[in-house]
Amino acid sequence: MTALNLTADPVIRCRDYRIGAIGAGMIMAECHLEAYRLGGFTVGAIASRTRAKAEEIATRYGIASVHDTPEALIADASLDIIDIAYPPHLQPALIRHALRQPHIKGILAQKPLALSLEEARALRDEAKAAGKILSVNQNMRYDQSMRVLKQLLDHGALGEPVFAQIDMHAIPHWQGFLQGYDRLTLSNMSVHHLDVLRFLFGDPSEVTTVTRTDPRTEFAHQDGIVSTMLRFPSGLLALSLEDVWSGPSAEGYADDQHINWRVEGTEGVAKGTIGWPTGAPSTLTYASRKETGGAWVSPEWDTMWFPHAFIGVMEQLQWAIHSGEAPALSVADNVRTMALVEAAYRSIDEARTVAHDISQD
Repeated sequence: MTALNLTADPVIRCRDYRIGAIGAGMIMAECHLEAYRLGGFTVGAIASRTRAKAEEIATRYGIASVHDTPEALIADASLDIIDIAYPPHLQPALIRHALRQPHIKGILAQKPLALSLEEARALRDEAKAAGKILSVNQNMRYDQSMRVLKQLLDHGALGEPVFAQIDMHAIPHWQGFLQGYDRLTLSNMSVHHLDVLRFLFGDPSEVTTVTRTDPRTEFAHQDGIVSTMLRFPSGLLALSLEDVWSGPSAEGYADDQHINWRVEGTEGVAKGTIGWPTGAPSTLTYASRKETGGAWVSPEWDTMWFPHAFIGVMEQLQWAIHSGEAPALSVADNVRTMALVEAAYRSIDEARTVAHDISQD
């Protein structure tokens, strides 16, 4: 796209393995399965909590087999990969069932992987002991603007990072099962941003998080609107803001939902948008003293975070199985993201900045 040969979407290196899909909600129906259709991956079977819903989605995507239960699907010896889109309190049991099946080569799980850091660590260790690949769907790493930004950082186009910010003012759809949990935005929305900041810059050394309740969310919760400041060993500061209120969003009110981001370095600046709230492609523009002579350059692409990022998520798992390499979205790395979320909750509870030590993971 530019002199740096930036690429927004990954090349598909492997489509060899048959996928069994568990779940028939929005994420599976509109993101996973649509991405697999676009990417040419084979989905051999589907199951959900309700067979009728699974049959509806199977008809839509031409999936040949519908199982009565997720457990029956996992036992289907024609499948190689189990792709789970299920609530986190139900997910660990399905992962463990899949780990026991000799025909299963890989598992794609949702975030949060489990309801506690301790159980996430246990699943990581059990997958390793079983010799199975367990990958976690941190799909924002495959957002096109984040992939291009990572390439700019790795190339040194921005110099040493000084300040970074993800600024979200958008209204998520909270799944009904979240009403039974004691955690909301940090675990289910901020996790995208905290994980992608780790992807871009590594692990932070300090975490400071403040929050207030969201007036729109009717069920009890602590973390509605969330602001997290990360300090990295280099001195870099990164701000992650999740304003899930964003305004009244009432009939006749012209809201301005958006997600902007910005990274400032010693040699340049990159900034852009995440297109998810409006269903548009994400954007990026950058200026670099080293690469652009200080002029702003704006690469373009037609793909979007939803659903196209999910092509990359499945591709990295298929390639890991084929090549024997570790998956790009490994469970071990995801445990570190969960540890960062846990540190943010500790910061809220203790009303202070907390040190973040990754050595325990």
